[in-house]
Amino acid sequence: VRQALWLTKTKPISGLPPQLLSLAENPANQIPDQDERVQNAIKHARFWDTTEERPGKEKYSNTLLFNLLHLCATLQSSHPAIGRRILAEKYSLAATWKRGEDLFQIRGQNGLLHNCMDPLPEVSGKQEVGDTADHVLETFYPVSPTIDLQKVHVYKEEVNCSGFRGDYPYPHAHTLYFLEGADACCKLRPEQFRAKMVMFTFGNALARAHKLYGPRPQRVLDHPITVQAVGTNGRIFQFMVFQLNTTDLSGDDGIKNQVWLDEDVELYDFAKVRPLIKKKQVKV
Repeated sequence: VRQALWLTKTKPISGLPPQLLSLAENPANQIPDQDERVQNAIKHARFWDTTEERPGKEKYSNTLLFNLLHLCATLQSSHPAIGRRILAEKYSLAATWKRGEDLFQIRGQNGLLHNCMDPLPEVSGKQEVGDTADHVLETFYPVSPTIDLQKVHVYKEEVNCSGFRGDYPYPHAHTLYFLEGADACCKLRPEQFRAKMVMFTFGNALARAHKLYGPRPQRVLDHPITVQAVGTNGRIFQFMVFQLNTTDLSGDDGIKNQVWLDEDVELYDFAKVRPLIKKKQVKV
């Protein structure tokens, strides 16, 4: 995560923003019989959605995520804004920026994205954004922060694509969803998983900023771009909010971007499949 913060010129803030927590705690935003229905969603993912003795981690984490999203969608009658969002799978993102003398690109698929007709409101106001200029980015001297990044030949430098056409009616990235272990070929440790979340959340915000303000670096965005992210392994959740305040990323000075991170939140302690005890038979 420390490397990702340097690459994206970002100030970290522990915990989620207070306004987001107050929304979650408001009874008007909660589902009727919420605890029981969430427990049923967990049981369905861990025990019922399989013909085998127990489902694999990749399967139950994916099932649980969609079960919880379905529960959230049941609030649409009281929260019409939910109907202005849509889920997209396997979209391809590309975003390019300069950090110092180096050119960076983030490209590829991260999985599931909630797109929205309306942008998320900014979390920090102008005063808080201005205060980020005093934040000092962590250095890795004498080690280069880019020492372990893959080097490739780039033939088109200004590659910025949100993965959707310009006339797409849901142009704003709302929330990204990451499944730990979704790629069997690449196992990520928890810290690497959170770094991936930071990079792709930043990439989606940057691609949108380039669409709105052009590829030329902007010292301060008139309207900061906010994108949320949720990561899970089927039991433990990572929650993130990223606010892109600047696209002028070359130097370490000036306005910084911001990320709020709530790490390792346990949804439940464990889910255990009890063995079936068969009656012993004694033959003489």
